[in-house]
Amino acid sequence: MKLIHKYGAPKRFYELAGTLTPWFAALTTLLFVSGLYLGLYWAPPDYQQGNAYRIMFVHVPNAWMSMMAYVVMAVFAAAGYIWNIRLADILAKVTAPLGASFTLTALVTGSLWGKPMWGTYWVWDARLTSELVLFFLYVGYMALQASIDDPRRAAHASAILAIVGVVNVPIIHYSVYWWHTLHQPASLSLTGQPKIYITMLIPLIIMSLGFMFFYLTMLCVRARSEILWRERRADWVRKLIESRS
Repeated sequence: MKLIHKYGAPKRFYELAGTLTPWFAALTTLLFVSGLYLGLYWAPPDYQQGNAYRIMFVHVPNAWMSMMAYVVMAVFAAAGYIWNIRLADILAKVTAPLGASFTLTALVTGSLWGKPMWGTYWVWDARLTSELVLFFLYVGYMALQASIDDPRRAAHASAILAIVGVVNVPIIHYSVYWWHTLHQPASLSLTGQPKIYITMLIPLIIMSLGFMFFYLTMLCVRARSEILWRERRADWVRKLIESRS
């Protein structure tokens, strides 16, 4: 709680994000380079899919991040709605386009993967359809934010949509178990053994961490820009501009 009070002020978070951004960016680069090398050159071809499966190292992390980012956005939105925390509203707002990008990338790469596997780019499969709904939820959240001029009213209105839309996240995850779908079940589980070779699992985990740190990097960058815009009339922003001019 003390940490929240300490860095909950936009000015404090602006400073913290500025310190963390280079470290997050460096980790992102390191993880992407090593993960892509291991995924494209070290991991062997799949015995059924050949080399076509390698798109998994981009598709799966983006699919995971699309759901994680939405939950994070909803939590921030709820915190801003309930406790009127300005920073939470900012973090929810800047997460939305990042989550939408992850979701769109997951949909596109999934379609490219589906063509050689299923013979078509798109089917109205439960997993694909619920992921598409997630993309529309992101778009709806951003559209609602943009349609209201007052930041507080925009945050409160869009928070309701974000919170209600959380119900779609477990639907995406369990869709392959609840309905008969073309999409394969998860290869990783918290309770069971991985259904994937270790030589494929390692680059998948590294790429997933890379996309997570990419999200953190862009979150800090976008949050700093949004904070400067919202606090543009504050004394600390004026002094910051003067010190750099």
